[in-house]
Amino acid sequence: MIRLFANANYDFIKWRRFAYGLTALIIVPGLILLAIKGLNYSIEFTGGTFIQIETRKPVQTAELRADLDAAGIHGAEIQSFGSDTSYSIRARLGEEVGDAEATSAAVAKALDAKLGQGNYIIAQHQAVGPKVGKELQGKALLAIFFSFFVTLAYLAYRFEWRFGLAAVLATFHDILTTIAFIRYMNLEVSLVVVGAVLTMVGYSLNDTIIIFDRVRENLRKFRRVNLYEILNLSINETLPRSILTHGTTMAATVALVIFGGEVIRPFSLVMTFAIFTGTFSSIYIAAPVLLLIEKRWPGQDARGARAYVPREPQATAVPSSVPAPLGGSGGSRSKAAV
Repeated sequence: MIRLFANANYDFIKWRRFAYGLTALIIVPGLILLAIKGLNYSIEFTGGTFIQIETRKPVQTAELRADLDAAGIHGAEIQSFGSDTSYSIRARLGEEVGDAEATSAAVAKALDAKLGQGNYIIAQHQAVGPKVGKELQGKALLAIFFSFFVTLAYLAYRFEWRFGLAAVLATFHDILTTIAFIRYMNLEVSLVVVGAVLTMVGYSLNDTIIIFDRVRENLRKFRRVNLYEILNLSINETLPRSILTHGTTMAATVALVIFGGEVIRPFSLVMTFAIFTGTFSSIYIAAPVLLLIEKRWPGQDARGARAYVPREPQATAVPSSVPAPLGGSGGSRSKAAV
């Protein structure tokens, strides 16, 4: 794999407009669907009914969950409670919290069909509130937005503010596409899924920073090369690392999707998509956005390399220390970048 991409010479920035269109095709319908139907929150966010049951003999929680799923009670939280024959169930009917009596009756009906009457008893049932209240949800969203500003400040210090702004916009793109994916798949938004989204944010930022670090090095190394070519060169140089890292990580998440079971499957699906969109945005969103920002507000360091000015082909040979333009002459590349 490393040998295959060691001398990669692909013109990634050339396809940025196609990437913008693909992104809009994913995000816009997803946000419209989100505005119409909203997200399918789990009982951790909406509340539900707490039911404690005791069985005559031990039963696997996966078996109880399958029995409830077969009866149309999806997303129930089932845990052992005290002993191996006592279980706590947090459930709701459909996407609504519903009445505790109705939910308890539906659970009892499902258990009657599988365990049989007399093989269990319902010790208690009561309505319970959400684990994550409205106030906590608001604070979590505030923390996410605050993290964007911290990221921008760090990258502005580590690189400069143009790099930070491009990285934050790419991360915001990843959040929107992931939310759209969750809506398309109608996944239940639980704390586990929220954890997958937050993991995606860090994963995407890490990949973007690695590419930007190489961009910074190449800007100082090749001061006579324009930013378009520097971005392509940097992406190609980090491509072997990206393919190996993301490929092996995605292999693990796909295995969890197939073999992980119902409880972990939403997390695995979101993580698999997050790896894809994080890699996509680092190449086709963060880098082109940096190009646009640098064209509008050129930086002071290596300004001649950053300010993209169309160059005419020259008869003189390119020095060996300067990388040859990707995909053709400097003039043809300049026209493609306009």
